[in-house]
Amino acid sequence: MSLLSNYLSVRKFSETICEPLQIEDYVVQPIEDVSPPKWHLGHTAWFFETFILKPNLIAYREFDPNYNYVFNSYYETVGARVIRTDRGNLSRPTVEDVYKYRAYVDEAMESFLCREPEESVKELLILGLNHEQQHQELLRYDIKYILGHNPLFPAYADEHIEQDLKVEDQVWLKVDAGVYEIGHEGNDFCFDNELGRHKVYLADFEISTSLVSNAEYLEFIEDKGYQDFKHWHAEAWDWVNTNKITAPLYWHFVDEEWLRYDLAGGLKPLKLEDAVTHISFYEAAAFASWKGMRLPTEFEWEIAAQKLDWGKLWEWTESSYLPYPGFSKAPGAIGEYNGKFMVSQKVLRGASVATSPNHKRLTYRNFFYPGLRWHYNGLRLSK
Repeated sequence: MSLLSNYLSVRKFSETICEPLQIEDYVVQPIEDVSPPKWHLGHTAWFFETFILKPNLIAYREFDPNYNYVFNSYYETVGARVIRTDRGNLSRPTVEDVYKYRAYVDEAMESFLCREPEESVKELLILGLNHEQQHQELLRYDIKYILGHNPLFPAYADEHIEQDLKVEDQVWLKVDAGVYEIGHEGNDFCFDNELGRHKVYLADFEISTSLVSNAEYLEFIEDKGYQDFKHWHAEAWDWVNTNKITAPLYWHFVDEEWLRYDLAGGLKPLKLEDAVTHISFYEAAAFASWKGMRLPTEFEWEIAAQKLDWGKLWEWTESSYLPYPGFSKAPGAIGEYNGKFMVSQKVLRGASVATSPNHKRLTYRNFFYPGLRWHYNGLRLSK
């Protein structure tokens, strides 16, 4: 696939994700971590305008000079921006305006890509495409949160990605102690946080070949796991009590029955055979403790996953999000992409049913704060 074809395909897929939405769905921001779908569409266009077109296409003129303030996410180098909590206040620009903006940027990019760009620009463009794929997954998280917190629990679409979450029978995979190599190798694309391939020593361990199911997690709830402090980190116990957490996100106990919000059809009876999802690191670690086990480290996961069927859900690991040996930030704004977030977060490995096509790797390091759970995540036990 040519660079232009790849660009157009990725850009189209973002809009495909939004096709089932009503116009009102595009603007809602129920919590800080959820951005309005309209903002994602504008921000991903802004990325190409700011980092590709403005520096490299001499005849290019900005669509609207105010959009740098509106759609900049966290790049201090690029200037001031609307703070994250205020994205839901952006009733203007309208959804129609944002789609016009995307079309304007795409037309300019088509013109720009008529000729092969120099290597440094090409690398930045590929980063931009992977960046948009990250936002495609975030779009799916955010759309589910928006609709799943609407009192009417509306469906998103008849057919959806959540239909393939069934858990297989559990088997334990044993991995022998030894020195193993971790991190990305080769010349294909990866993010900078995957670089710095290095050796680690791993002690003997076993890891489950399957994710934890809703049925297993329900046992934890029924055994009053959310009421027993001994399974929880101190910070996690504060989180449970402050937020009155009693079950995974999107679970509802109605008329003596557990229901779960599903994008394909609103509230439905909980599928016990499916993998549990939308839990925080706090909940994952507490469940593992209750089982007398633990979560794998990200290094254990990377070695074991070579023999596992993975990719349905991002999997919480015990590892904190830290740089690999030799990590260095790129110069300029792009250096803000990953390195500045290497504090107070936990690593998740794998991919999920919400991950965009061709956007998963064995070495991919996702990361979230331990109390977040709106993303498609689950857990795999280790011992």
